[in-house]
Amino acid sequence: MLLILLPTAFSGASQREVVAELDGEKITVEEVEKPIGNQISKLEEQIYNLKRERLEAIVADRLLAKEAKRRGMSVTALLDQEVTAKVGLVTEQEVDDFYQKNKAQMRGEEAKLREQIRSYLQNQKLNARRVEFLESLAAKSKIVVHLKPPPVFRAEVSADGAPFKGGAKAPVTIVKFEDFQCPFCKQVQATFEKLLARYGDKIKVAHRDFPIDSLHPQARLAHEAARCANEQGKFWAYHDKVYANSSKVSADDLKSYARELGLDPAKFNQCVDSGKYKAAVQNDVDEGSRLGVTGTPAFFINGRMISGAQPFESFARVIDDELSRAGSSAARR
Repeated sequence: MLLILLPTAFSGASQREVVAELDGEKITVEEVEKPIGNQISKLEEQIYNLKRERLEAIVADRLLAKEAKRRGMSVTALLDQEVTAKVGLVTEQEVDDFYQKNKAQMRGEEAKLREQIRSYLQNQKLNARRVEFLESLAAKSKIVVHLKPPPVFRAEVSADGAPFKGGAKAPVTIVKFEDFQCPFCKQVQATFEKLLARYGDKIKVAHRDFPIDSLHPQARLAHEAARCANEQGKFWAYHDKVYANSSKVSADDLKSYARELGLDPAKFNQCVDSGKYKAAVQNDVDEGSRLGVTGTPAFFINGRMISGAQPFESFARVIDDELSRAGSSAARR
């Protein structure tokens, strides 16, 4: 057997480009990159963010140097004049408000904590004023950024047949892989209610199952039960009920939730007891694993992966970008 490695760089290469041959059989970029596309995309995003942050720092330094030269002073003197001198001192009331709001999570002597809070709040004020000053300088300058973000990687993930909220033909589809006993999955539900309130029919939020047996051995049955509830048109009500009681998902608990939600108990119980949806739940787990899901929650926004219970802004940023792309595409047609 002879393995011939070809001198081809992967980055930016055509998906059909050959990167290796095994006894004359070609191996392409697509074969190598497709299964690990999400990992590659994350690394490229990290590299881009490092470059962008460094670029922003260079631009800020040059804006300050240019303004200091115009005024005939040092950068330090300029910052003293435009930032330090224009920021008021943190008040005792501000320190006390912060302390009272966060003291349950704080440990240590109160006097020392208050000094740390004062320093933290003062630095926040200074940073905010510095950003404001830099923005005023940038507004008077011509700044052209040529640094390009990495290409967007989109996994091939289906929402066909999955329960969903939002618009059936929305330009943005969010597929979420969840574990009903995962505390982070429970935490992010409120975020999705806010997203649906903001975007309405512009987004489609679809559920797929990803119970992690090693962490939550009872979750799988809850996912099967939710599919049984879906037969009676109560998937989302049941979904929310299970999350509200995620520590209690025995077979008896799951059946009691169905009764509370007004489902036909005989049909529901027979569905759960028969294991009707065991294979369907496992299919979702297998699909998630193929896509690179290793923990929950995991989300795919038009195929772009986001992992974990991220803040509202993280989802909104990607959704806005996708809506912008969809608008641009429509305008070109």
